[in-house]
Amino acid sequence: MADLGLTRLNAVLAVARLGSFRAAASTMGMSPTALGNAVGALEKQIGVRLFNRTTRSVALTEAGRAFIEEVGPALRMIDAAMEGARAHQDTPSGTLRINAFASAAREVLAPLILEYVRRFPRVHIDLVTDGRMIDIVAAGFDFGIRRIDFVPADMIALRLGTPRRHAVVATPRYLSAHPAPRVPADLLRHACVRIRLPSGELYRWHFEKDGDAEQVAVHGPVTVDEASLARIAVLKDIGIGYFMEHDIAEDLAEGRLVRVLEEWTPALPDLCLYYSDRRNSSAAFRAFVELARELSVTAHT
Repeated sequence: MADLGLTRLNAVLAVARLGSFRAAASTMGMSPTALGNAVGALEKQIGVRLFNRTTRSVALTEAGRAFIEEVGPALRMIDAAMEGARAHQDTPSGTLRINAFASAAREVLAPLILEYVRRFPRVHIDLVTDGRMIDIVAAGFDFGIRRIDFVPADMIALRLGTPRRHAVVATPRYLSAHPAPRVPADLLRHACVRIRLPSGELYRWHFEKDGDAEQVAVHGPVTVDEASLARIAVLKDIGIGYFMEHDIAEDLAEGRLVRVLEEWTPALPDLCLYYSDRRNSSAAFRAFVELARELSVTAHT
């Protein structure tokens, strides 16, 4: 029997699940070209077309749907068998795949992920940032990192416990030319750097004080979709920005940015590492959970 290759089979399953070659390539850590070649090679090998492709959409053919129904359970059994074999390893090795909001990834990168690869150099971490809520098991991830209120109820969640707040900031130069806002509504008279969400919607800035919650749809000359771009704009005196405190902590400490409306930005829910229950987890998986527990304990002491 011809060797179909697990990579090719997993590529087909990923495209079928996500409905996109680009999204599937990102999930598998491949280029879209490499993934397309893998799918094409499998189609050539078995002699049928599995997908109907247009410039705008990808859909399973009837043969492709039947193939997925047959192959999917078998691949899951193979994955489970491989995971069970890895459980007998003494030394963590292999790859762990993690999905996280970008802001969460920035917060845990140094204390958790980079510390882990220093301790266990035989393990490769594949970190994918995504602003959407996804099914981490169906998408092939070992772990997710989200705020606790975003963690699905059927997952095991481990609080990471790092202090988290938003921060509303501007440069001293901007604030010398404009009166600092005293309540959130004052922001409507200021230039603000707006953030666009992955859904395409503009993010409303959230505030809370003494149980009074407000959302402000700010206005300004610049809209971006990434916090590092917003930080550059604010540092160039364009206007006021809204960030996770962690992302601009050094700027605050060194006086490049000044905080406003601090009493309106209370502590946020904890970040959590979450994962599905596994009877036979690998040494790499177990070691990552243990380090996360260590980080959580340190944060609470």
